[in-house]
Amino acid sequence: MKDGYKILLGAVAAACVSVTSHALVNPGLIARLNADARAALDANGGRRVGVSFTSGGGWLTRHPSLSTGRRLSDGERARLARIVAALDGIGATWWRRAPGLAAEKAQAATAAPLPPDHCQNGVDALLKVRTIRFASASAGIDPASNALLDEVAAALKPCGGSVVEIAGHTDAQGDPAANGALSEDRAYAVRDALITRGMPPSQLVARGYGAERPLAGLRPDDPANRRIEFSVVATEPLRPTPIDTPVAR
Repeated sequence: MKDGYKILLGAVAAACVSVTSHALVNPGLIARLNADARAALDANGGRRVGVSFTSGGGWLTRHPSLSTGRRLSDGERARLARIVAALDGIGATWWRRAPGLAAEKAQAATAAPLPPDHCQNGVDALLKVRTIRFASASAGIDPASNALLDEVAAALKPCGGSVVEIAGHTDAQGDPAANGALSEDRAYAVRDALITRGMPPSQLVARGYGAERPLAGLRPDDPANRRIEFSVVATEPLRPTPIDTPVAR
């Protein structure tokens, strides 16, 4: 296939992904979700609770944040967050820290975290139509992926206490050792990006698998194997093992 055709096909594929992604978070959908969330909160004792479907980067998102100037118990926060998250079309729901209320938790699920599959389903839905992109042969995250990382962080926050594995993968082209190192560097770059978005470092584990785990149905050298995957793998914080703990000298 000539290079011109390859470029054209790549542009068409990118446009399709962009259109599909926009359809998932278009303003009409967000307006409906906002109205549904507002009605649910008003009907369940949350009239003074604000709800926002805008990410920290200013992008529309299906993963809303809640906020209030009132002092609410962790249990009440968790109850209201669950009510909103259960609405059709809404993903994971989390709480913003209210200014001046430093003693309150930022997340609704501190005392009663949501189950891991809730956050797993949320992040999987995001990655079905979008990909975290990097500069060629580099661990530098493409700025165009910042909005997606905002949403990934929002999807993972409600499952506080869970451990999330960030797995980097490459295709089989090139040197296996270099691929392994690149996949690990990219996983750590995503981990750092999520930490800057408020994720606890102890909740995130980065691993690089190189080309060891190609996607089902693809040849190992297919570029589509280059990806980042997330697995919500536990509901308890990591504890150091004897191997992880430095020995006194």
